[in-house]
Amino acid sequence: MFDTLSDRLAATFKNLRGKGRLSEADIDATAREIRIALLEADVALPVVRSFIKEIKERAQGAEVSRALNPAQQIIKIVNEELIRILGGETRRLRFAKNPPTVIMLAGLQGAGKTTLAGKLGRWLGGQGHSPLLVACDLQRPNAVNQLRVVGERAGVAVYAPEPGNGVGDPVAVARDSIAHARDKQYDVVIVDTAGRLGIDEELMRQAADIRDAVSPDEILFVVDAMIGQDAVTTAEAFRDGVGFDGVVLSKLDGDARGGAALSIARVTGRQIMFASNGEQLDDFDAFHPDRMASRILGMGDVLSLIEKAEQTFSRQEAERMAEKLAKGPKEFTLDDFLNQMEQVRKMGSLSKLLGMMPGMGQMRDQINNLDEREVDRTAAIIKSMTPAERADPKIINGSRRARIARGSGVDVSAVKNLVERFFEARKMMSRMAQGGGMPGMPGMPGMPGGGGGARKRGKPQKKVKGKRRSGNPMKRQEEERAEAARREAGGSPFGIPGADEDPGSFELPKEFRDMLPPGR
Repeated sequence: MFDTLSDRLAATFKNLRGKGRLSEADIDATAREIRIALLEADVALPVVRSFIKEIKERAQGAEVSRALNPAQQIIKIVNEELIRILGGETRRLRFAKNPPTVIMLAGLQGAGKTTLAGKLGRWLGGQGHSPLLVACDLQRPNAVNQLRVVGERAGVAVYAPEPGNGVGDPVAVARDSIAHARDKQYDVVIVDTAGRLGIDEELMRQAADIRDAVSPDEILFVVDAMIGQDAVTTAEAFRDGVGFDGVVLSKLDGDARGGAALSIARVTGRQIMFASNGEQLDDFDAFHPDRMASRILGMGDVLSLIEKAEQTFSRQEAERMAEKLAKGPKEFTLDDFLNQMEQVRKMGSLSKLLGMMPGMGQMRDQINNLDEREVDRTAAIIKSMTPAERADPKIINGSRRARIARGSGVDVSAVKNLVERFFEARKMMSRMAQGGGMPGMPGMPGMPGGGGGARKRGKPQKKVKGKRRSGNPMKRQEEERAEAARREAGGSPFGIPGADEDPGSFELPKEFRDMLPPGR
């Protein structure tokens, strides 16, 4: 959703690289480009004006003028202001002292409330709670049946005493659900209410009656992130008519401009609490303003990636695999490879996982065109092998390759390529597990097998030479001009934007800084 905005901001910041000092004209030009990028993203005009004002005031202050790297200081300011308009700190659910905790969902028809009820129920179930979904949308055709299906898929109980389709009293259903939850010992009740195509008096009155009947601990306003400025207008109407405590953004994976996400928290004064970013029931998580700002600026979301990995991989399995790799490459088999691949698939879409990694914005086209079915084809090839072949792929000869190809429905060349890639990956993983670093690269200092290994074996260390210069004066002058042009353009000798900037100016997230030993 934020791809266009991210690209515009990246182009704006690129123009600042290589400048040792920023003039007032540079700051004005940068602010103008950021303003255009935000307006194109359909961010509310009052929010844009406030955002630009804060950036210009801070950029013209001492924190930039005295900075060693003004360009990175500007990016830091934009990042902090993005976090602020997205709501600042992460807002957590409030749970009742005496269960059940009642969560009421409100919003327009088509915002995705019913599906989101199932996602929220599944998420709460994963947090150790026992949720109950309540069908109070008795107006929309088949809304009750839809909630039953969603609840079954999510593994969450559903309370639906009325058939719906215009039959039944939603206020009575909501009131009775609390007694049912206490009787069956559900500690969270999620009330799915009816919506309308637009704001009207009947919608507001019914939502207010349900609110008064169940006294919810949290009222969450569900808004379609793809409807732009209308989302802010609708949210203001609900806030004034019924009231709500937090916002849930649905359809955040859409290709709209995303202005709702950047406007709604600032305009309504209510924080975004959850975000739904896909069609699967697992495509749902708590909303973290700092992580979303990091994604918008192309810095990735490493913390969310780590959390997904921790939820999927067990520590015991990871330690067992590390021990196998440390013993030698032959210990790692195709069965282990298949197991690791399936674990990664459980974390979610590969394209979304890659999108969380820093710097992946430059490879967005390749990531979007990633063929997720390639993983299934690889799994089919491995499962078509015998146990002996998976344990020792070296025995796979021509006739075996042909049999495996027929069994998995692929070409013989695909089987051959998989085996070759597996051998290369096994060598690399074994080398890394033993602390040797990447193949062809020296080990990292402080790691086993790295930093001084040659000295321990009594071998003299080779003197590292710099880049050789041509002896021809004309050719050397041409090389110096090319290098100067590269530095001015902000490039790097490795083709990585920003890689030639001062590493000391980068700041680790607090979570990583807390893990470092004192004095580092």
